[in-house]
Formats: sequence, C-alpha cells, structure tokens
Amino acid sequence: MNSGFLKYSLLLVSILFFVGCTTKKEEAFTLRASLWANENHTWFAAFQHFKTIVDERSEGRLKIEVYPSEQLAKEIESIRLIQADVIDMTVTASLLSNWIEIANFCEMPFLLKDSIEKDLLLNGPIGKRVEKEMLEKVGLRPLAVFERGPRQLTSNRPIKHPDDLKGLIIRVPNVPTFITAWSALGAKPTPMAFSEVFTGLQQGTVEAQENPFALILSSGYYEVQKYVNMTNHVMSWSYPVIGEKQYQRLPDDLKIILKEAALEMARYEHKLYLSNEKDVKTQLLDRGMEFITVDNEAFKARCEQVIFNSLSPEMQVIYNDFQAELAQVNLKDN
Repeated sequence: MNSGFLKYSLLLVSILFFVGCTTKKEEAFTLRASLWANENHTWFAAFQHFKTIVDERSEGRLKIEVYPSEQLAKEIESIRLIQADVIDMTVTASLLSNWIEIANFCEMPFLLKDSIEKDLLLNGPIGKRVEKEMLEKVGLRPLAVFERGPRQLTSNRPIKHPDDLKGLIIRVPNVPTFITAWSALGAKPTPMAFSEVFTGLQQGTVEAQENPFALILSSGYYEVQKYVNMTNHVMSWSYPVIGEKQYQRLPDDLKIILKEAALEMARYEHKLYLSNEKDVKTQLLDRGMEFITVDNEAFKARCEQVIFNSLSPEMQVIYNDFQAELAQVNLKDN
C-alpha cells in the first residue's frame, strides 16, 4: 500500500468521523405541547415565552410547538398520547388521580385555605411523592409548577349555603374527589372536558362550573353565568410536564436547556398570574358578574368527612398526617 493511498484513507476516515460527530451533535428535536387553556390564558403566553427561550438557547436544535384549546387532545387524552409517544408535553395535576391516588391531594376540595398551606403541601412529603409517582408510575416528568389561585363556583342563581346547591348540575373535571365533594354538597356533578364547558353552559347541559378567576375571565364564562360564588373550595396549581421517554431521548445539553427554560417559564407565568389577579375581579364585575359571599365553613363541614371516607386507608393516614402538620403550623402562627 503506497503512502498516498494511506494518507487519503486516513483523511477520508477523519472526515467521516467529523461529519458523524457533527450530525449527532446538531440533531434537531421537536416537542409538541398540548394545552387545554386557550390563547387568552397565562399558560399559553408562558409556553410561547418558553418556546422562544428554548429555540434561542438551543440554536434551533430544540423546537417547541404549542397547541392551545385542546386542539390536539383533551387533558386526560393528552396524558395518554404522551404515554403512547404521540405528543410530548402538557399541563396537568389532579386528573393524574386517574393513575395515582396521591394526586388527589393536588386539588382536594376544602383541604387548603391559602397559598401558605399550598406551599407547605407542595414542598413537603406529599408534593415530593406526587412528583415521584408521576415520573415512575405515569411516565411524566414535572418541569415546574404553575399557580392557579382558588377555584370559585359560577352559576345563574346565587349560592350562599350548601342547601342552595340542591339539584344544581355542575361541570367538574374527571377527578374523583371533585365528584365526591359536590355530590355530598347536594349538587349533581357532571364530568366534562374543558373545551365543552362554554357550550354546555350556553345550552343548559350544565348549569354551573368551578374554576379560578383567570379562567372564568379568559374563557368568557361571564357571557353565560351571572354569579361568582366565593367558595374558595380548592387552592389550585398544575405541573408543566414532559413524557419521560421523550425527555430521555434528548442529549444532555438540551435537557439542561429544557429544564432551565421551564423554570424561567414558571417565573414568567407567575408574574402574569399576579398581575392578572390584581384586576381580574374588577374585569368580571365590569362584565356584569356579581360576587356572592358564601358560608365556607358550612360547605367544608358538609363534605370533609365524605371526602376522607372516599380515600384508601393509606391516603387517610397521609391526610391525617398533613392535617396534624397544618395544626402545628397554625399553632405557631397564633
């Protein structure tokens, strides 16, 4: 073998090696995110911000496509599509109770009274277990947390006491504790996908619904509902998640970019949330809604034990442990 041919062979191998490395390094990925919230919601704005950050920092190697208003699928279907590796991301919380019972604590009616207690749960053993089981049993990796604010009941008749709920058909998400709570309160809870709620209210299929202020406004429920009944029955939050299979396919550098960008997205969304909360009540008043003061203790007393009894023995222990923790914290504060 002459030296010229040897040199040529070595050069060719070097070029192929370089091209192979470069191709692998510059491989592009696209993640599709399915949101049930519409374009007027802070989550959509936050995901658009997230999309921009990821695109810039990855130099186009990682793209995020955002589909609001359940364009790709309803929330529970989005989770299944992520598990099937058809889509990649969504935002979810209590609907995970269809897979893991610990997720009932994400939005358990009348469990938490304010953001302080919410943070205590999120940062404690329950929050850590939710994230662990979400990853290990559902195949979803939580990337951040979105605060949603307290859920309120809207209706076309004022609701001040549980007795006023008798026979009222309320749309609820497909979450067992929601169905249990509203049934115990005397209403007729009806699970329905979020994208169907406005039409359901308009046509009278359902007579009431419950959600935070921002969603009541962004979804235009003031057009088909007269009263906001201040039940404060759930302190809400949700998790932006990615499928674990999809996450593990990313190179390490893109994983870092994704995680850092997700935390920045959450901070951005929180600023939007706080800004909206300042004037959303005024905007709902301006659009003709009336706010009704509710006997919150009567609501809680009517359904608290029923909710507890609906939990498994293991979850009842966790519930009691958390109540004891809340009692200690409140004792210190007093």
